[in-house]
Formats: sequence, C-alpha cells, structure tokens
Amino acid sequence: MNSTVNTGGLKLRLTIMNFLIFAVWGSYLCSLGVYLGNINMGSNIGAFFAIQGIVSLFMPALMGIVADKWIPAQKLLGICHLLSALFMAATGYMGMTHPEPTFNQLYWLYAVSVAFFMPTIALGNSVSYSALTRAGLDTVKAFPPIRVWGTIGFIISMWIVDLTGFKENYMQLFVAAVWGVVLGFYSFTLPDCPIDHTKSNKSLVEALGLRAFALFKQQKMAVFFIFSFLLGMCLQVTNGFAGTFLGSFGNYPEYADTFAVKHNIILSSLSQVSETLCILLIPFFLKRFGIKIVMLISILAWVLRFGFFGAGNPGDGVWLFILSMIVYGVAFDFFNISGSLFVDQETDEGIRSSAQGVFMMMTNGLGATVGSFCAQAVVNKYVYDQSVADTMAGWSTAWYIFAAFALVVAVLFALLFKYKHQR
Repeated sequence: MNSTVNTGGLKLRLTIMNFLIFAVWGSYLCSLGVYLGNINMGSNIGAFFAIQGIVSLFMPALMGIVADKWIPAQKLLGICHLLSALFMAATGYMGMTHPEPTFNQLYWLYAVSVAFFMPTIALGNSVSYSALTRAGLDTVKAFPPIRVWGTIGFIISMWIVDLTGFKENYMQLFVAAVWGVVLGFYSFTLPDCPIDHTKSNKSLVEALGLRAFALFKQQKMAVFFIFSFLLGMCLQVTNGFAGTFLGSFGNYPEYADTFAVKHNIILSSLSQVSETLCILLIPFFLKRFGIKIVMLISILAWVLRFGFFGAGNPGDGVWLFILSMIVYGVAFDFFNISGSLFVDQETDEGIRSSAQGVFMMMTNGLGATVGSFCAQAVVNKYVYDQSVADTMAGWSTAWYIFAAFALVVAVLFALLFKYKHQR
C-alpha cells in the first residue's frame, strides 16, 4: 500500500514538473509574433524563432554531458530555468522601458534565455525516466500520462496570455519568467538523478552522439532524415506567424470584433488540444499502415494546415481556421512521434539515443532554423512589403506557398522513401 502511495506521489511530482516546463514555453511561443508585430518588428519574427533551432543544434547535447558527468539532471534543470527566467525577465524589462525597442535590445537577451530553456525539455525527460525506472515502473506505460500534462500546461499558459491581453505586449515574457522561477526552485526538490563519476575514454564525437551520423550511409535512413529536415521547416511556420496572421484581421472593421481576432491565441490552442488527442491514434495507424503511410498522412495534413489558413477568414470562413487547428494534431504527432518511434526501431541499441538526437537536430534544429528564415522571406515579400489593402491577399498567397511546398515534399517522399510495411 505504501509503495502505491509513494509511486503515486512520484508521478504527481513529475506531472507538476512537466506542466511547468511547457507552461513556460506556452507563455510566448505562439504569441511572441503578435508582440513583435505590434512593435514594428514583424520582419524579424523569423530570426526570433530561428534562434530556437540554432541553440537546439548544440545546447541539449552539451547540457546532457554536464548532467551525465558533473551536475545531477534535476539540479541542472533548476539552474537552466532560473537563468532562462532571468534573461527572459530582462527581455520583458527592455520591452517595458522601451515602447519600440530595437532588434538588438530584445534579440540577444531573448536568445540567451532560449539557449538555457531548450535543453530543459530533454533534461525533464531524463529526470522523469530516471525517477520512474528507479521506482520500478515501466516508463512506456507510466510516462505518457505524465507528459500529457505538459501539453495541458502549454494550453493553460496560452489561455492566460490571451485572456489577460498579454499576448499583445511584453507581459507575456514576464509570465514565462514567473513560471521559470517557480520551476527553477521546484526542480531542486525532485528525486536525485545519479551521475557517472567514472572516467571515460569516449572521444568528443562519441560524447556528443555524432557517431549516429553514420546512419546517413544507409539510403533508407538518409532519405528519412532529409525529409525530417524538410518537414522540420514546417514546424515553426505557424508558431511564428499564425498569431500575427489572425491578429492582422483586426485592421478590417468587418472582422475586428470576431472571436478569431480578439482571442486568436485561444483559437490556436485548439492545435494543442488536437495534438493531445491524436497521440492516441498513432499506435493503430502505425501497426495497420506502417511508417511511410503515416508520414504521408502527416505531410498531407501540413498541406491542409496551411491551405485552410490561406482560404479562411475570421467571419464566415472561421470554420476553415478551426479545421486548420484540428489537422495540426495529425501533422505534428504523426511526424514527430511516429518518426521518433521509427528511428528507435531501425537503429542499434548502442546508438539509439544518439540517433534520436540526430532526428531532433534535423527537425527542431536545422529544419526549424531554415524554415523560420524562409518563411520570414515569404511573409516579408507578400505581406510586409505590401500596402494595408493588400495584406489579406498577401497572407493568403504566403499560406498557399507554404501549402505548395508541403505538397511537393509529399510527392517526393512517396517516390523516394522505400519502405515495405509488415503488419
């Protein structure tokens, strides 16, 4: 009986940790573009979102080595969040004291904050896996119900910044900082994670997990990772520009008072709700259809995600926006989670964790970085370089270009990725 109570308490503690990690991210990820647009920095949205991809290329690996060798993961998690919160608060303070701050005044403070935040997702997973394993629990069964509260934390933060009006200004950054401080101190109360004090003869290449790049010698895996990069380009497009796009309809009297404009972040949160539900569909689709069909479904869902944005409006076309939010769950989960499972199944145990790192590097690192800059170039050309009268048409054109890109990727993937599914 006592064991049940103890494991129940452990799960609750890990649930709170996951909730807080993603509550930090949800405070600004989908609304930062709105704030940047309001301070005449809309042409720099891509740079702000690209930095997440740039730091993801090296910071998680470096912090992972520190957690393995010198500082227990739960303590490093706390240190990273406190530092991230400090620089996020400094970014918010700069926005508060400068009604129209320059790019350099905001960007570099924000970049340092993000650099300390991005490794914490992996560190949080490490803390969870370590604690659950040491408690004798099956991580495959025990972790998903804990992790789903991370998505709930993300959604709640989105609702907070929307309903308070913080989505429009620097206050969203202070919300993220407050969550970060709470989590920073809370992390020091979490179960201790062991560190390896033994000397290792591993080379730097092995320590950083770079040996997994040998997988590119296999045609199947090389093609898969290349398309992971291309799909990764889609990931930050709606994070960076969806809120700004929906908010831009406020310039038109016929749409200014619609729900989709006044509460565009709440509308966007339907994407995360869909994401939570679509996780449950993955086992069935993978077993029945295999990774190639599942990935194709994901890519086509991206086509619909962007296409519905291009065709919709906050008035009689708001149902297209709602459909766009719903298909996001399929686009994101069927790619990210199914792709991760595929990598796990197709790689040897000795490089399995490193292979996951390569997958994340291709998607959230290189893909997200290149995608952010490319999306910014498209939006600049068709939206910000146009007159106000042409803004709506410009946004539609931009979304259709993104949809066409995803469609081309789908066709190429169907032709080039060779995989035969065994039921």
